[in-house]
Formats: sequence, C-alpha cells, structure tokens
Amino acid sequence: MRIRKKKWAEPELSVCDFFVKNPETYAGKWKNAFKKEQPLWLEIGCGKCGFAGQLALKNPDKNIIAVDIKIDMLGVGRRNIVRLFEESGKSQNEINNLLLVNYNVEQLDKIITKDDVIERLYINFCNPWPRPKHNKRRLTYFKKLEMYKIFLKEDAEIRFKTDDDNLFDDSLEYFAQSGYKIIFSTRDLHASEIKDNIETEHEKMFSAEGIKIKYCIAKQKQ
Repeated sequence: MRIRKKKWAEPELSVCDFFVKNPETYAGKWKNAFKKEQPLWLEIGCGKCGFAGQLALKNPDKNIIAVDIKIDMLGVGRRNIVRLFEESGKSQNEINNLLLVNYNVEQLDKIITKDDVIERLYINFCNPWPRPKHNKRRLTYFKKLEMYKIFLKEDAEIRFKTDDDNLFDDSLEYFAQSGYKIIFSTRDLHASEIKDNIETEHEKMFSAEGIKIKYCIAKQKQ
C-alpha cells in the first residue's frame, strides 16, 4: 500500500514511548522491551495499526510487536493507536503492551530469534505480488514460513487474512509445503463461526465492495 510522505512521522515517532528505535538490540530479549513480561504476539505488515491497536486493547495480557517497513505508515499508525486508546478511556501512558517497529520483514530473523518465542503471528492483507517472478516476496511464501519457524513457539498459530483469491490458494499450498497444518479455513470470514475477528481498514473497504474475506489459521505439524 502506498502512502504519501509524512514529514511529521519520524519526529513524532522519535519521541514515542512505544516506538522501538533500535530493534536489533532486542534480538532474543523482546520480553525485556515491555514493562510487563507476557506472551508475545507479532503482526507483520501492520500498516496503519488499526488492527494492532485494537488487538492490544482487547488483549491486555499479551504483548504485541507490530512491524512495518514504511516509517510514514507507522507515523499514521501511532496516531491511530493513541486515538483508539483515548476513545476507550485510556491515556497514552497506558499503551504498555504494544510496540511499533520499523523493519524489513525480509530480514526479520535479525531482530527476532528463537529465544523470543512468539506465540501467535498475524499476517493481514499483505501485498499479493501476483506476478510469478515476484511470488517470493509474499509474506506467506514458503521460504518465509520457514524463517518464521525460527522464532515461533511449536504450537504457535499463524492467522492469515486476504481479499485475494490467488494469494489465498497459493498460501494454502505454501503452508503445506512448509509443514504447517491448516486447522481452520474459510473463504467468507464474515459468514463463518469466528467470533474474535478484528476488522482492519482494508477489510472494511473490501467488504463494502462485496469482496469476501479469505482467512485461515495454521500451526506447525507436531
């Protein structure tokens, strides 16, 4: 997703208590980055952080790491998170279980290691990269799924949402190829029995256009 340059993004993030300036320093010790030690959940390609903000609010007993490559997107995300917390009656000082990280997911294993033990991974509406020569850039590509195994807990879930049929079909194959078991799958999330769904901005937009949301939950085969 493209976003216009936000000149205010970096200055605002530089003084933000829940933005991580040097994520490499936390490799293997993300539990120490939070004020309270709790299970770690990770969202990659977090965009404008509407999902991450809601996830943190609804799960105060979990610590959320939200990663995106675009600093301007995270700048907008910071404002969205502050707004969500304030609308729920909480102040900025109470944003204790969510951290924003500006990093390239291609090199995620440089900042998150096996010692971090991620218990859940979210991938929401990532770029479908439809041209075959670009498929390897997909966040669900089997080689990336192999990388995620480095830091995912053995029984960790990967929760994946997309509007793109081809990406969804291919991703199911990637999961199988990389030794993951699909424990839930639907081609119409909003008509399914899932009760804890948190809608993203993309999800609301696609749904309004009549596009069904594809969703699956995968785990490593034991």
